[in-house]
Amino acid sequence: MIRFILWRLLQAIPVIFIVITATFFLVRSAPGGPFDSEKAVLPEVKRALEAQYKLDLPLHEQYVAYLTDLSQGDLGPSFKYPGRSVNEILGSGLPVTAELGLYALSFALFIGVLAGVFAALKPNTRQDYIPMGLAMIGICMPSFLLGPLLVLVFGIYLDWLPIAGWGDLPGDKILPSITLGSAYAAYIARLSRAGMLEILSQDYIRTARAKGLPEWQVVTQHALRGGLIPVIAFLGPAFAGLLAGSFVVETIFQIPGLGRFYVQAA
Repeated sequence: MIRFILWRLLQAIPVIFIVITATFFLVRSAPGGPFDSEKAVLPEVKRALEAQYKLDLPLHEQYVAYLTDLSQGDLGPSFKYPGRSVNEILGSGLPVTAELGLYALSFALFIGVLAGVFAALKPNTRQDYIPMGLAMIGICMPSFLLGPLLVLVFGIYLDWLPIAGWGDLPGDKILPSITLGSAYAAYIARLSRAGMLEILSQDYIRTARAKGLPEWQVVTQHALRGGLIPVIAFLGPAFAGLLAGSFVVETIFQIPGLGRFYVQAA
């Protein structure tokens, strides 16, 4: 298993290199520059800024300097926030965004697996239709609609939970985590159901039932391990998607993560 993981990581290196190279040259080939704006800039000032950010070098030297800095973990200065580096910006917002993503993924995993297994135990019945119908609603409902709805119900009408902030008040992480994780909980529920239905039809499951094992033991000790393989494969892309898509939730709930930098940099 360790060798397989290492081999997959090694295979990712050339892909990452190609993506980095393509991104660099595509950005450089785009018209305009980082200092082209409505405000007029004196030619002397513009040349000084280009020299400061190594934009006056030939393109191949810029590329080599970019790869060198990137290999050392230096993502360079920020054009949007003068005096701050990209590393500083990521250091201030990434931990909060990662924590939000972890809470949302935990919620999605718990609710999704529970709903999927519950539905798979009695397929094509009310026990199956209700959670899968709710899962479909969860997939279709965007976070920018679900978030304000939860705030309106649980934060304003019922006054049960805080409606903004992160880590300042008890319970202020509940609504953002539910908002961000609901769609992923729906996907996990459908994956869990499909995986469990396939496993529950296997011969060894029928053998376990024929031996008189309780249904809960058949599910937890025999079926669940194989039925959750699709869910495990989905967790990596899901967490990456949670980190990338959290800016809407962070904006709604005023969370000091990377989301505000996404919005302000636009």
